[in-house]
Amino acid sequence: MSPRIALITGASRGIGAAVARCLAKDGFDVAINDLPAQLPALESLQKEIDSMGRRVYIHTANISDAGEVENMVNSTVETLGGLDAMVANAGIVGGLTPLTESGSEEAWDQVMGINARGTFLCYKYAAKAMIVQGRGGRIIGASSVAGKQGMGHASAYTASKFAIRGLTQSAAQELAKYGITVNAYAPGPIDTPIVDTFGLDEAGKKALIDSETKKTLVGRLGKPEEIASIASYLASQESAFTTGQTISVNGGQFFD
Repeated sequence: MSPRIALITGASRGIGAAVARCLAKDGFDVAINDLPAQLPALESLQKEIDSMGRRVYIHTANISDAGEVENMVNSTVETLGGLDAMVANAGIVGGLTPLTESGSEEAWDQVMGINARGTFLCYKYAAKAMIVQGRGGRIIGASSVAGKQGMGHASAYTASKFAIRGLTQSAAQELAKYGITVNAYAPGPIDTPIVDTFGLDEAGKKALIDSETKKTLVGRLGKPEEIASIASYLASQESAFTTGQTISVNGGQFFD
């Protein structure tokens, strides 16, 4: 049986890197993506995956650019021989910008451009490639706890993550006839470097982490590997009866 092939965006660190490692352990050959500035981190991850005996292909691209996403998918298919799982993981927070402050329009455009438009483009071009192949596939997006319960001072981020849930449900209905399932994961507070992008000082970051930790039933932040395990299931053959879902992994922060 030929190896399955997965493409993971935003794979230079955090959840994306954990997903790439996990899928490689599952037997996937992987294409890993991030922005060109993250190339050193991608190359380090490439060495790890190489040591597992899996093929790994690096493709830097800006996922908000349709031409770059189309080229990324086509290059993955050409280099690795196909595409069986797309994990549209890349996303940004864009800072904690109050709705009424100056700069909120710019934050909205930036965050929606990456998170909502970028995920849409990944879904679109992955689906096109999978349909041509004719062997089905798995498309997986990255929503958030903020995509199920709105977050103050993060209207753009919240809206973008709600948008991914809606996109996932819509795409699942369109693509089921091709044997393609479409799902997403919705992490709660996870111990990743993303907190460094919130525009907070050290005291502010600590206060935010403490506050989010206290909201969970398990009393700790989640680990990237705990999200990767959900992506592993959603990318598997055994997940064929699961589609249109956004699965919460939030430590009991709230119940769906």
